[in-house]
Amino acid sequence: MDSTTSPDVKEHPETEVQKNRVLTLEEWQDKWVTHNTGFHQEQGHQLLKKHLDTFLKGQHGLRVFFPLCGKAVEMKWFADQGHTVVGVEISEIGIREFFAEQNLSYTEEPLNEIAGAKVFKSSSGSISLYCCNLFDLPRVDIGKFDRIWDRGSLVAINPGDHDRYADIILSLLRKEFQYFVAVLSYDPTKYAGPPFYVPDAELKRLFGTKCNIRCLEEVNTFEERHKTWGIDYIFEKLYLLTEK
Repeated sequence: MDSTTSPDVKEHPETEVQKNRVLTLEEWQDKWVTHNTGFHQEQGHQLLKKHLDTFLKGQHGLRVFFPLCGKAVEMKWFADQGHTVVGVEISEIGIREFFAEQNLSYTEEPLNEIAGAKVFKSSSGSISLYCCNLFDLPRVDIGKFDRIWDRGSLVAINPGDHDRYADIILSLLRKEFQYFVAVLSYDPTKYAGPPFYVPDAELKRLFGTKCNIRCLEEVNTFEERHKTWGIDYIFEKLYLLTEK
């Protein structure tokens, strides 16, 4: 992964081409059933590691939210550093695999506020993962957060749901928050997503009134597997959003 800048591919003009694309929750759950989870990163996210000091600012005892968390290994990193982690994930398989792969014992209990939903908690109490639709989460009082790590979440949300998503994220932020979001830049006329293409202008539209938005880094993340998507470039951009 190199830190190549890409003046020619910053913004694709066809930003509307994916706007009506919809993936159902069942389709996402099926990805876990069939192990079609190429989005999972076993070694954690390299840009997060690189910019961790910017994210944490040397603070301790933070509350960190992971939207659409899957089985992200970073949840264990933060818990091990004394932070409290809360995630939301539609797939019970993903949540159970997280606890198994991290060798963590846990409890599970139903969520009274949301029919069929559950919360899984590590025995230490530092990690709570809600198995439900993210858009149902406001029914549960999960508190507010100092940090949000949004990787594979905004880019996975159906484009037509971006406004609802941004409303929920903004409602969860405490004063002096740091919100890291990773988005992808590629030619959306060649690949329908997910992950979806989220242009800079969309990020500004969703969060610009409440947040300062700064791009920390842009890296070329093109791999052999991306050729099967029909694209010939893909860049990942890491943004830091802070309180205005």
